[in-house]
Amino acid sequence: MENQPHLRTVNVTRYISPLREGGSLPALAEADDDFKYVLKFKGAGHGVKALIAELIGGEVARELGLQLPELVFANLDEAFGRTEADEEIQDLLQGSQGMNLALHFLSGALTFDPVVTQTEPKLASQIVWLDAFITNVDRTFRNTNMLIWHKELWLIDHGAALYFHHSWINWEQHAKSPFALIKDHVLLPQASELETVNQEYKALLTPEKIRQITALIPEDWLQWEDTEESPEALREVYSQFLITRLAHSEIFIKEAQNARQTLI
Repeated sequence: MENQPHLRTVNVTRYISPLREGGSLPALAEADDDFKYVLKFKGAGHGVKALIAELIGGEVARELGLQLPELVFANLDEAFGRTEADEEIQDLLQGSQGMNLALHFLSGALTFDPVVTQTEPKLASQIVWLDAFITNVDRTFRNTNMLIWHKELWLIDHGAALYFHHSWINWEQHAKSPFALIKDHVLLPQASELETVNQEYKALLTPEKIRQITALIPEDWLQWEDTEESPEALREVYSQFLITRLAHSEIFIKEAQNARQTLI
């Protein structure tokens, strides 16, 4: 049997410091495996939906062979953070008890700068394809969400992807959208091999693989107050959204190619 996606679960033991990024408030934290993590809280900003996007986007990237830090489920005990002096952080910790998501902390990593680091056309095309597929709006010149670690390019922060789930209306139409915001992608100018990558990735990312990834979403992340849908019904929408988008990938590839032509 093929290797199925799997995430370890760790228990957070120490809150080290906040990492202010945009509207969210992730933290550098330590877990009971003695590793440091960038901890994303379900009590922050867009809540569990940002964690679901982070999880799906990250594991799709990993399935496609792109590099990103290990993702783990991070359990936050109810007693955690009671001694935290900062009221905002204490509220965040109290509102995030239970299962959260964390990325392995890459110590010494540098923020990717497109002016300093040239990206090969194939890799640039792979990353542009990924972000067009998962509708990730957050890999721009202003905020690249990529790191250089041990001279290699690592992807981080996919919490802004899959933004259709914030309204949940007409998801079938969203699944076939061209994703016009790809025009702002930091690597689009170098992405000259999108057609080749599209063929390769469509062969790699099967509907079965997509379902294995969506199966990772914890059930309690799918208990939404603003819908009567069951967790399994919501999980199925995520699966169908991605399967439909994959089947119609020529739509977002054409959009990316057209946007690139205006840049070069």
